[in-house]
Amino acid sequence: MPVILPVNGVSPQMGQDCYVAPNATIVGDVQMGDQCSVWFNAVVRGDVNSIRIGNKVNVQDGAVIHCTFERTQAIIGNNVSIGHNAIVHGCVIDNNVLIGMGAIVMDNARIGSNSIIAAGAVVLENTVVEPGSIYAGVPAKKVKDVSQELIHGEINRIAENYIRYSSWFKG
Repeated sequence: MPVILPVNGVSPQMGQDCYVAPNATIVGDVQMGDQCSVWFNAVVRGDVNSIRIGNKVNVQDGAVIHCTFERTQAIIGNNVSIGHNAIVHGCVIDNNVLIGMGAIVMDNARIGSNSIIAAGAVVLENTVVEPGSIYAGVPAKKVKDVSQELIHGEINRIAENYIRYSSWFKG
């Protein structure tokens, strides 16, 4: 059974048709939209500030979403994939974004719509990623614009695939 716990009397809330893996953890002030999935060993910790997650968001294995006490919330739009072992901390991620495996997005960063944060990238505090950009490296810098092929072939494909994968476990 997943760990889903209230913190200071506030319990996580999930939309319809969501999947939470048996060893995932979701605590505190977390609101999640429809068709979301939180995978094995992922942690969504709304204990020190609020986390708002849109529809069709997948939080892949080992990923962590957290905030900073009295400073930053995590706000995640629709159709977002947060890759394996990524850390999303006190930032804003707009719609249609792919956060690559092992990437780190720090406090007060803003990731614009239709963007990709490459695997292993570190998006520093207060960084603004303009919509339609690919950022890579440490610290993350813009490497190119996102093509329509990448929006459909990667960002949308991965989000849709995770809805399919979650159906295999809901049985």
